[in-house]
Amino acid sequence: MRAIRCNQYGPPERLTVETLSDLEPKAGEVVIDVKAASVNFPDVLIIENKYQMKPPLPFTPGSEAAGVVRAVGDGVRDFRVGQRVVAFTGSGAFAEQAVAPASACVPLPDDADFAVAAAFTLAYGTSHHAVVDRAQLKAGETMLVLGAAGGVGLAAVEIGKALGARVIAAASTDEKLATCVEHGADATINYSREDLRERIKALTDGKGPDVIYDPVGGIYSEPAFRSIGWRGRYLVVGFANGEIPKLPLNLTLLKGASIVGVFWGDYARREPQNNVAGFEQMLGWMKAGKLRPHISARYALEDTPRALRDMAERRVIGKIVITP
Repeated sequence: MRAIRCNQYGPPERLTVETLSDLEPKAGEVVIDVKAASVNFPDVLIIENKYQMKPPLPFTPGSEAAGVVRAVGDGVRDFRVGQRVVAFTGSGAFAEQAVAPASACVPLPDDADFAVAAAFTLAYGTSHHAVVDRAQLKAGETMLVLGAAGGVGLAAVEIGKALGARVIAAASTDEKLATCVEHGADATINYSREDLRERIKALTDGKGPDVIYDPVGGIYSEPAFRSIGWRGRYLVVGFANGEIPKLPLNLTLLKGASIVGVFWGDYARREPQNNVAGFEQMLGWMKAGKLRPHISARYALEDTPRALRDMAERRVIGKIVITP
């Protein structure tokens, strides 16, 4: 089988396509013929050795995949060969075959779109954990989403609207913001040409947002946090900008505000029942048409470096997938 391999840490251009032996499942594992693998920003950080998860070299990147069960290991009772599944693999998804613990797999209906399924797990899992669990966003509250046109950002916009909140989407281009509006955003901020603080003030009548969702970091974090409302919750989701901001903690005192960390991967591991309950809620929202994963591009396996470069340079709207 063919797989993308990271033999040395560095930029996407160092990745190679190699032919490896077919995978064999260990006890409790499932091997999947990959039909679609989602690209996430942590994939860029992992190959550059800048992420908290550090698989030993050489490895195949890619953290979530959808496809058809090829083989099952000893003790696996809930899945069968030929069944459609989506799995959070952690690594190994950018390949024709991937292996995952059976506990990390979710069955899919026969008519499921593999690309949509692959794009759902991490982005929507992260945003549901952030918005519903960590921020406890309520109907009638206001949430500002930075980097709102990215995969987790658009998921946050939709989840906020499903909860009955008012959502302000902030992104760097009018094209990205138009997509945010299509997915439910009530108001927008183009922070490449508008003053972020002044625009937040105008859109919230000076009160500031109740929740700020920040997967970007960098230069916009402090002005956003300075604009937060009383008892606001600031969600630290990630640092797509590449810069970890240093927020002045006196602002938490002055605003009675909270800085709240979000790490969905560990949440799913530590609190699996709560995680499953979250996905059940989201599946209901999806059936009601409230959640609509946005797939903006599909790449062949050999084009994986270009997909990761597009992700690194923030040219992606919504989600992109690899189709081996």
